Amino acid sequence: MNVELNEGVTERPVVSIDVWSDVVCPWCYIGKRRFEEGLARAVDAAGGDLGVDLEITYRPFQLDPKAAPGAAGPVFDAYAKKFGGPEQAQAILDRVTAEAATNGLEFRMDQALRANTLLAHRLIWWADQLDSPVEQGAMKERLLRAYFMEGRHVGDAEQLADLAAELGAQPDAVLAFLESDEGLDEVAHDLRLAHENGITAVPTYVFNGEWAVPGAQDPSMFAKVIERLAQQALSPAT
Repeated sequence: MNVELNEGVTERPVVSIDVWSDVVCPWCYIGKRRFEEGLARAVDAAGGDLGVDLEITYRPFQLDPKAAPGAAGPVFDAYAKKFGGPEQAQAILDRVTAEAATNGLEFRMDQALRANTLLAHRLIWWADQLDSPVEQGAMKERLLRAYFMEGRHVGDAEQLADLAAELGAQPDAVLAFLESDEGLDEVAHDLRLAHENGITAVPTYVFNGEWAVPGAQDPSMFAKVIERLAQQALSPAT
């Protein structure tokens, strides 16, 4: 299982976790907090070290791929159109806001602006590249907070560049990237891959490329999955 490196250092087993989600999906943000809590519980149960390295990668999924690029409007209007009217929309928004609060998130859905998220997903892809000055998880978190808590336009290239700059990126470089075609094919590939793998709702967590856990599960569920996969990775092959 473990591989001895030339320097005598043992290479730790790796558990990969692909998180398919959208930055305008409330359950994706709630699920992120629950996953983080589950991971913390698993680490605590293991005495502070799982014994494996986790490779967490955020993958793209668009709830509304037909949304007009560059445009934005109140999320209430989008929900009313999608779910059958203003009363239904308000009930859904109230529910996710209350659920978010139980997970330490203060949603401001009255300010949220629904937008096409393709540029945001390209920015998340960019943050995962080796030469990126921004860590992908931090970029994902910043975009979620911008949408759900700050009423930011996550489909606007200049606002996205400003958000990346807060994390240490050069805004001009980010803007140049977003105005190019770089990363477009890779994001499109992942969007197709989600469809081909039967991912129709998010969040969906795929462990080691084969075990899918859909939805914003309870932290205890995430903890059990992480603990089991860590134990499997550390066990000798039979």
